[in-house]
Amino acid sequence: MKVPLSWLQEFVNIDGLSVEEIAKKLTLAGLEVDEIRYVGWPMSEDASQGMHSSIRHEFKTSGISWDKEKLVVAEIREVLPHPNADRLVLCELYDGTEEQTVLTGAPNLFEYKGIGKLPRPIKVPYAKEGAQIYDGHQEGQVLVTLKRAKIRGVESYSMVCSEKELGISGEHEGIIMLDDDAPVGMPLADYMGDAVLDISILPNMGRCASVLGVARELAALIDRPLKKPRIQYQTEGSPIGELVKIEISDPELNPRFVLGLVRDIEIKPSPYWVQRRLRLAGMRPIDCIVDATNYAMLELGEPLHAFDYDTLVKRAGDKPVVISTRAARDGEKLTTLDDVKRTLNPLNVLVCDEAGSLSLAGVMGGLESEVTEETRNVLLEGAAWNFINIRRTAFGHNLHSEASFRFSRGVHPALAKPGVQRGLEYMAAWSGGKVAPGLVDEYPLPPKDPVVEVTPHDVKRLLGIELSAQEIAEMLGRIEFECKVEGEKVFAQTPPIRMDIGEGVVGLADVLEEVARLYGYDNIPETRMSDELPPQAGNPVNEWEERLRDQLVNLGLQEVVSYRMTYPEREARLSTASAGSETLREQDYVRVANPIAPEKSVLRRSLLSSVLDALERNVHLREGLELFEIGPIFEPSGSDLPTEITRLAIAMTGQREETAWDVKSSSMMDFYDIKGRIERLLSGFRLADVSYVPTDSVPYLHPGKGAEVQVSGQVVGVFGELHPLVKDKYEFEEYPVLVAEFDLASMRAAESEYELKPVPAVPPVLEDIALILDESIPAAQVEALIRQTGGKVLTDVKLFDVYRGEQIGTGKKSLAYSLTYQAEKTLTDSEAAAIRNKIVRRLENELGAKLRS
Repeated sequence: MKVPLSWLQEFVNIDGLSVEEIAKKLTLAGLEVDEIRYVGWPMSEDASQGMHSSIRHEFKTSGISWDKEKLVVAEIREVLPHPNADRLVLCELYDGTEEQTVLTGAPNLFEYKGIGKLPRPIKVPYAKEGAQIYDGHQEGQVLVTLKRAKIRGVESYSMVCSEKELGISGEHEGIIMLDDDAPVGMPLADYMGDAVLDISILPNMGRCASVLGVARELAALIDRPLKKPRIQYQTEGSPIGELVKIEISDPELNPRFVLGLVRDIEIKPSPYWVQRRLRLAGMRPIDCIVDATNYAMLELGEPLHAFDYDTLVKRAGDKPVVISTRAARDGEKLTTLDDVKRTLNPLNVLVCDEAGSLSLAGVMGGLESEVTEETRNVLLEGAAWNFINIRRTAFGHNLHSEASFRFSRGVHPALAKPGVQRGLEYMAAWSGGKVAPGLVDEYPLPPKDPVVEVTPHDVKRLLGIELSAQEIAEMLGRIEFECKVEGEKVFAQTPPIRMDIGEGVVGLADVLEEVARLYGYDNIPETRMSDELPPQAGNPVNEWEERLRDQLVNLGLQEVVSYRMTYPEREARLSTASAGSETLREQDYVRVANPIAPEKSVLRRSLLSSVLDALERNVHLREGLELFEIGPIFEPSGSDLPTEITRLAIAMTGQREETAWDVKSSSMMDFYDIKGRIERLLSGFRLADVSYVPTDSVPYLHPGKGAEVQVSGQVVGVFGELHPLVKDKYEFEEYPVLVAEFDLASMRAAESEYELKPVPAVPPVLEDIALILDESIPAAQVEALIRQTGGKVLTDVKLFDVYRGEQIGTGKKSLAYSLTYQAEKTLTDSEAAAIRNKIVRRLENELGAKLRS
């Protein structure tokens, strides 16, 4: 939110405080100032050195200062044609000291050209020779210094200014025409100079989404009185209560609705000081009626909406207008003010009359009942809405307005009435209209403003500062809590502007936060914690997953973290089915109620799909990629919360080694690369009885190049090469893509205690044997029989060679194993030979193996 300080000082005295000091106080109290923008006011010394943009007191500072000698208020008394150019005019101008002739091409002066002396001089901002302003004809903000020059034969040395040239806005199509009461000769910085604070209004500070709200906080922080606005206007004509009625169908969604009426208005521009403040606050001036609603909203924090009353009467068939609020019907249509036809759902709330919908409650008005140039009577709405519902509606329609910004943070229903009254006051003053007596105020559900009990002991225990009950009451009183002190107890009544104060323990925490803010977070002393620390408890699951991450990183893999939200079409790529074939349907997913984007509409059911997406995005950046992710997938479980299953997914592709001066070429990673990573990973967790079983049951794996990982016969994961039909749906290189997916719950369950063995004191016996077997016999089966037969003495078995050739026959293969015998004593050659012979005999009997000589 952008807050002009000239507006702020109408409600709190800021004399003696620099702009940076104000920004710092607000930031430390929770109103974070992102930027300070000077529009005419003198900059601080450090900021003025950079003039356009600098850093001061940790705040980004930008803008321009107006020289008080060279930028003044002037008046144009006559507009003359340029002797040599049709698109230029000469202005006879008085700057408070002398007459000047000023050349300009401002199109909004052409209507005054050649009509003689103006009956009412036009007040304008005037820049003298040597003034520094922004160039109105260049992109962005480029500073220039006015110098004397001849333009089409006429000498030019000064100029009348547009908003862009003064840094107010980007508008440069015409010069600024000031209000008639602007004093000629006054320095422009004194008349309308300003500085604007760009403040981040966090969700818990919704009460500060107005100039008055920020002023209230600042007044409390600097301990100066808050000057509340006085609302005054005359009424005449028949009361509004005879003309309009309100019906609220659900007070939980709409606890209050207020209407006022102003008649006989004239649609015209609002005063320039209003337009300037609106632009500084980031809003575009429209006309006196729309500007009045926006100005009152920015001032008090209550969003308002103006209806064309005559349109409503016509829709009602010249009967009294009945305004109602209700939930939208599924599929109901409404064209909003941005000229977009929107399809609604029952989560949206509508403001309606008897003929149909008028506006999307708390978000944006409807096009049919908008105020136009023909409008003569205006019905003004101020209301309170359920902030959660407004937030859902705004996100659901991607419609983020100034109104929804405030309502989604919580606007107290008590603001509806003064908000409407302030809007009526401005409308009457700026349009010449007449306000109808009274208001129509339907208030079925007033909120409960909690009373919170707080004691000095609470403050000392939770904040570590010593304050008396009276000091606590005085602090809270500054932000409009009504406090009653009874001994050591303070009973603080929440003011009817706040929706963020709870009851009980929560309310106490909320109130103590206010005490801490007003005391000053930077003033709270550093102290050691005096309360007993709670017992420290580990998180075994989290610690196990961290071990897993460490193991994977040590193996050379890189972790990715992806969104848990996706859309079904993205995960459908992991299927071998062709486009349009039936895969997981949308109802097989857990849907997100208010997705931030269409591609984040459901919770994912495949972690591997997320990792493959990351691999696809980065595969062209490196010669080899090895990625992993640990995270949950979400299985629907009827009407209950989804079941979260934690998985590990791995994806690899590319060259084994990156090209370097000593690596001219490298082979591609294949099935055995990912198998090797998995073997080392599982050995790091000391999982016993691990086996790798071929499988063709996993749809996304290449037939004949996929395997299950089993621990003690229990499947814990699968791995292999990605199926060609799946790979074709991604933008991968020609290299194979290797993938793996593990269920971490099964892996943790398979982990068991292991025995630490001492380093042997006697040397081992090492032997090699080569066996000829049928090609169909897997090496894993051979190794299992060797280990089983060798018993405890056989401590290690390694396959170090595989041979196929004519020498051993067709359909045969030779497997060479290295065997390690280790006993408590040194084995003799005969003892080792006995074990070897036993192994060979069993392999011959059960597998038909022959010892290769």
